[in-house]
Amino acid sequence: MSHFGFENDIHNVLRLDMPITNAPMARWQRKASTSNSTNTNSLSPNKSVNRSVSLSKTPSKTPGKNGKTQNTPSKAGGDRFIPTRNNKQLDVASFLISKENEPVEETASSTAPNQKAWSVTLNGYDIDEAKILHLGGKPLNAPEGYQNNLKVLYSQVPTPVSIKKSRYISSVPERILDAPDIKNDFYLNLMDWGRQNLLAVGLADHVYLWDAAVGDIVLLKKMEDDNEFICSVSWSKDGNFLAIGTSDCKVELWDVQYQKRLRSMDGHSARVGCLSWNDHVLSSGSRSGLIHQHDVRVADHHIFTFGGHTQEVCGLTWSPDGKYLASGGNDNMVYIWPMTTGSEYQAIHALSEHQGAVKALAWCPWQPSILASGGGTSDRHIRIWNANSGSCISALDTCSQISSLVFAPNYKELVSGHGFAHDKVIIWKYPSLTKVAELEGHEDRVLNLALSPDGSTVASVAADETIRLWKSFEKDAVKKPKPTNSIIQQHIR
Repeated sequence: MSHFGFENDIHNVLRLDMPITNAPMARWQRKASTSNSTNTNSLSPNKSVNRSVSLSKTPSKTPGKNGKTQNTPSKAGGDRFIPTRNNKQLDVASFLISKENEPVEETASSTAPNQKAWSVTLNGYDIDEAKILHLGGKPLNAPEGYQNNLKVLYSQVPTPVSIKKSRYISSVPERILDAPDIKNDFYLNLMDWGRQNLLAVGLADHVYLWDAAVGDIVLLKKMEDDNEFICSVSWSKDGNFLAIGTSDCKVELWDVQYQKRLRSMDGHSARVGCLSWNDHVLSSGSRSGLIHQHDVRVADHHIFTFGGHTQEVCGLTWSPDGKYLASGGNDNMVYIWPMTTGSEYQAIHALSEHQGAVKALAWCPWQPSILASGGGTSDRHIRIWNANSGSCISALDTCSQISSLVFAPNYKELVSGHGFAHDKVIIWKYPSLTKVAELEGHEDRVLNLALSPDGSTVASVAADETIRLWKSFEKDAVKKPKPTNSIIQQHIR
């Protein structure tokens, strides 16, 4: 019988037309019950709502399981989900807030040392102590033996380009030498600094040598006739021989080591106001407008003559590579001559842009084909020339007579000495010709400039009978305080 009873039960369960018992409430039933409860609440607004659970207690049932925390749209067939903010949601919020404020149960204290050891082993440091942002104090140091593969990207060592040192140019000379009785003549070249660190100066009828290393002074020459005077001095390239031009039309060659005159060369018909060396060839410019070339190795020293100037030759200098000789004269002309031994002695360029006498000439040491020239009172311009093409690259009005020019290779600058009306030394940046510094102190016009062998110091001699040494071109010079001691003053004579 039990067997037949079980089969009947199975049969009844599988029948689809039987009423379903113990099933969830139908949707229309839930909807009707919800609308009834809403109408009941609206009829009694002053009646307090009956809350099943207090706000301070945990809700009796898990939220969301009884289906009463949500509601469907009032229209049949709607598909939007609109939550119902009934009173029970306040209970849920209170429950979540109370759970958030409860202290979290700590893990066993025995696992803390193990976790720290694992962190140090895996990461190289304790991850709990690491900080992404550290706004104060010293940075954390990596443990010993730790290597960072990205250390090149985060290197703190500055590159040489980023290192910016402020160059200090003193406004006062490092030393002042006395130069009594120097001739105040714009057309003479009375000072030169040799490779052996000897400064040669022509004072009236004397030639003195000043050793810049030890400060010793030597009288090298005195004119036999007191009415004659020194017109020019120039050192050979090695600094062992000194050429001297005199007012009695002679060019003398002296051995400085033995303080002995080696030879006296004639040929000029007027005073010799400028000299320049090119290895064994010595060029001399005269008031007659002629330029003689002397081979000092042979007895018949005169090689050839350049004749182009119509007035006194007051500037003369060979290019660093020995290819060109530049000459400037009182006729406002600049000539560029080739190094030749042929029968044709013609200038390759005749430059006539200057409007005053051209005494200041300087070749650029790092660009052998670049020539700088400066005009006198009527011109006052610095002009930069290309010796290959003869073209003027740039020109600058200095508003003052230019008596001398010198290139300073340590900082690629150009130094100019001025007479009327500023009487100062000016440093210009090359090739922009922007003013770097003005060196003031002379009380009369500057006559000549000379650069030291190491390129760190420029000497200026002026008609105020002083020689001032400006140490303005030291390599890697940084700002330093001005000297407090008095300026060393030494008498040449």
